[in-house]
Amino acid sequence: MLDKINEVGASKATFYDLLGGEQGGTAAIRELVETFYDIMDTDKKAAPIRAMHPDDLTASREKLFMFLNGWTGGPQLYIERYGHPFLRRRHLPFSINESARDQWMYCMISAMQQLKMDEKLMQKLAEQLYGVADFMRNQ
Repeated sequence: MLDKINEVGASKATFYDLLGGEQGGTAAIRELVETFYDIMDTDKKAAPIRAMHPDDLTASREKLFMFLNGWTGGPQLYIERYGHPFLRRRHLPFSINESARDQWMYCMISAMQQLKMDEKLMQKLAEQLYGVADFMRNQ
């Protein structure tokens, strides 16, 4: 597995493949998203970004799950349902600064740690997600 992790981006290995591919990638992403939002919903460190979300996180959970499936190299569920994500445009109504970015990353890294994700995979995934989270900043 470590060889495949080192190859992400350099070969055909995708994060989706490393998370289990067709046999387990979607389930792993679902678990990651559920854990991520559970942390956001309960950890006081994430209260400011939690406040940017609706009281009911059902739609948020589903949209992130669908997006991450495609973003990691799996089925393009989000695009199939909603079209191109236009992430930055969709997030413009929210004031996203470095603190919000860091809170989002805190929840995601905490979720990966809670799920005991392979350390090297977690590090590479966090690096890539940081780029996406930083791109969302509009403040």
